[in-house]
Amino acid sequence: MRATLAEVLGIRVSLLQSGMGGVAGPDLACAVSEAGAGGCAGGYKLVDDPLSAMLGRLVAGTDRPVGVNLIPEVVGPDELVRQVAQVLDRTPRHVYLSLFGMADDAVLDRITAAGRRLVVQIGTVEDGVRAAGHGAIVVAQGVEAGGHLLGTPNRDDLVAELRALLPDTCLVAAGGIGSPAQAARAVAAGADGVLLGTAFVVARESMAHPYFKTAVRTSGEADTVITDVYEIGWPGRRHRVLATNVTRDPDQPKKFIGRTVVEGKQHVVPRFSAATPTVSTTGRVEEMALYCGLSCGAVSQERPAADIVAAFAHIVEGADALDGGKG
Repeated sequence: MRATLAEVLGIRVSLLQSGMGGVAGPDLACAVSEAGAGGCAGGYKLVDDPLSAMLGRLVAGTDRPVGVNLIPEVVGPDELVRQVAQVLDRTPRHVYLSLFGMADDAVLDRITAAGRRLVVQIGTVEDGVRAAGHGAIVVAQGVEAGGHLLGTPNRDDLVAELRALLPDTCLVAAGGIGSPAQAARAVAAGADGVLLGTAFVVARESMAHPYFKTAVRTSGEADTVITDVYEIGWPGRRHRVLATNVTRDPDQPKKFIGRTVVEGKQHVVPRFSAATPTVSTTGRVEEMALYCGLSCGAVSQERPAADIVAAFAHIVEGADALDGGKG
């Protein structure tokens, strides 16, 4: 019998939380992991002291499996190698590495050779097969997802095609999953677990700006658009966001519209920046990148991360034999 995500990762519920840059800090990641699922902190462009500071809080917050998400195409190959080395050197084995998009074979092999679990999110069949060949847990992202899109297939079609090619691979569905019913459909398509992003944007422990949380909670799927306007810092990748004045009028000047703080360092935010507004962001938040998937219609209230995990537990069951879900 094929293993569930919970059995492969050593957790109790076959559910992953997306390591969303800015939004998913150690507080959210640890809360999700303590609740029995796979929490994940966004590493984004952090390196050196800022990354060490984040890793320190992550390790102090839980001894259960918890991840760090890195984005190969944003930082480039050399910086990614530095980030991976730092995570491997500064964290114990219960910290897994999650990659949003493919990396060089040498990076994938370095992670697995270190005895770490590897999660790779992909948007095409080709990348899914390649990631599986390196022993990764493969997250199949459908076009229903919020944030940056790695491909064009629908979630269930991508899952089904990958399942036919990879019968023994641990396969996780992502995109448009905000309710247990949506999770059940993904499992029926062949997934061994699910990944949630939008649902955790509004979690109590999320670092999303209050305006961002309210916008997600009060929107439906018709309020989202696929665009490429938020390209400063992450060019060349389409993304699903809530419609804003910026998506409706992309010819506006690229001037600074706000400020934000990342690991104690202040940054200016230009219009069309890929950065999403967090609790430390000030300025024209309503014009910034409000990443949101089609699942937003099923996300209507802010609640603790543990309650979100519990709502899905009966659909994405784990391994009862695991000792409290600890790895």
